[in-house]
Amino acid sequence: MADTCREKIISEDYADWLVDFELTGNLGTLISPEYDYCYSTVNSRIGVVYIKREQIPDVGLLSFDYQFIPDLFGLSQISEEGVNRDISEGQGAGGIGSFNPQPLIGSGILSVQSPPLSLTGKGVILAFADTGIRYENEVFRRNDGTSRILAIWDQTIQEGEPPEGFLYGTEYTKEEIDAALQTDNPRQLVPTTDEIGHGTRMASVAAGNRIDEGSTFLSPAYDADIVVVKMKQCKQYLRDYYLIPPDVPAYQTNDLMMAVKYLDGFARVFERPVIFCIGVGNNYGDHIGYNILARYLTGIASQRSRVMVLAGGNEGNAAHHYEGILSVPGSDGTVIGDSQDMEIRVPAESRGFLLQIWTAAPASLAITIRTPGGEVVPATTVLFQRNLQYRFVYESTLITVDNALIEQGSGDELILIRFQNPTEGIWTIGVTNEAKTPNTVFNAWLPISQFLENRTYFLKPNPEMTLTIPSYAEEAITVSTYDSENNSFYVNSGRGYSRIDRIKPDFAAPGVDISTVENSLRGRAVVQTATGSSLATAIAAGAAAQFMQWAVIDRNSPYIGGTAVKNYFIRGAIRDPDLTYPNRQWGYGRLDLKGVFDILAGV
Repeated sequence: MADTCREKIISEDYADWLVDFELTGNLGTLISPEYDYCYSTVNSRIGVVYIKREQIPDVGLLSFDYQFIPDLFGLSQISEEGVNRDISEGQGAGGIGSFNPQPLIGSGILSVQSPPLSLTGKGVILAFADTGIRYENEVFRRNDGTSRILAIWDQTIQEGEPPEGFLYGTEYTKEEIDAALQTDNPRQLVPTTDEIGHGTRMASVAAGNRIDEGSTFLSPAYDADIVVVKMKQCKQYLRDYYLIPPDVPAYQTNDLMMAVKYLDGFARVFERPVIFCIGVGNNYGDHIGYNILARYLTGIASQRSRVMVLAGGNEGNAAHHYEGILSVPGSDGTVIGDSQDMEIRVPAESRGFLLQIWTAAPASLAITIRTPGGEVVPATTVLFQRNLQYRFVYESTLITVDNALIEQGSGDELILIRFQNPTEGIWTIGVTNEAKTPNTVFNAWLPISQFLENRTYFLKPNPEMTLTIPSYAEEAITVSTYDSENNSFYVNSGRGYSRIDRIKPDFAAPGVDISTVENSLRGRAVVQTATGSSLATAIAAGAAAQFMQWAVIDRNSPYIGGTAVKNYFIRGAIRDPDLTYPNRQWGYGRLDLKGVFDILAGV
């Protein structure tokens, strides 16, 4: 049995619950006092309960509110020849090569690094919650060999001391990192690293050093300090419930929120701004920005001396979103189309997946399910019913249907269908408008690409509303991805708007053929080329660090917060005359940091 809270947090024997209300003393009616649990706070209104799994209902069947269960977030990956490859920051388009400054030129970043502005991120902190960092690399070290990294919180290592106020993981300070870098084997003293490379690539793109006067490598904020959280992998019971393939990185909502809380602790209002660069996402959630995580990120993003930059994801071309409209009034006064069928192509040897269907009040939906072999689950009004399970005569599939008529975050209806061991072929989900509400719109999402073992997709998808969660957080900066060589929109980039037509993304940033650093050879950084959403996020975060140097460090606007920065960037964005803005692909245009200062100068 786990005796300490740290042991409970990392133990597979304990389930994690999110709560968005203040807890004092014991947990009252939520959990009996005799239960084996511990509690950790995110802020005054959000916390995480870690409770012995054998003492609660089967979490695999959503026996309690959906909002309590952590979602899982992934790195943007595709499957190529049976091998998952990271296209978000990774191993993609051009391999090893020379540094390409064009994306920084096209974003107006290089021009403001030169006098008179001389904006290099000096005095600003760039903060990353991701897969860690390879801190030994020269792109993160100053000329004297010391580190530009102020601290690393590795949530996966439990042997050392956690940060003050946190209950798990190990914190490594700048002093410890610098001492390790003076040895022949730094990882003996500071054993944290980035096995995947995703976080290292993001940090290099946003804040990698200026090497050889910028000819070998350059980033927007090469003088900024860096803080990193290496998030721990999700617990197995959640991986099993969400049917995530075993070798795919997946991270829990509560660990991401704890990471952001830690990073936020480095902000010093009016003196030391922090830019949060978040490159993970998923398709679970309301696609509005009302869930616990989005509200938490919005709360931080709206504060002074903080800027939250979120990836829009690579789901635009994945065929994982479906939009339908029911009960459309005809010209003769009749109402047509009370039901609609969604068809999902499922490949062979699929472990399964979760499907989420959302609609707004006052509509209520009923569903039917037809297997590839023709067996049918008749129309079921789910309403307040929970955990409806279906097995079939000729299919080995187990289907579980859960429903929240009033999902607590959004107030909308959520139907969640879990397909375990689905038969290969076309599955048909019929959706019926039980309330007969005119013009009822419903939206459905399959998981992100890397959470599916093989390609599962809608036969008639809608590429809009494909930004990943948590990029709908209202006050954060959300970026889509484009190719700065020819100013074309990246085909896989997520697209807006939100489910209630809130404008997201805010603007697009370069994310195609971006120069990154992941590894080193004989002590020198190896420059590679990669493509994807998180690279666009890293470039935008680096640009935000440059702007915050001008605003806060250089005292031109020391009281500024993330909302104002977002609107400065929107004002300065490049808008093509043949397009209407805002739009679902580009938001308000293309990132142009020089354009922001041109606006300020009245040019």
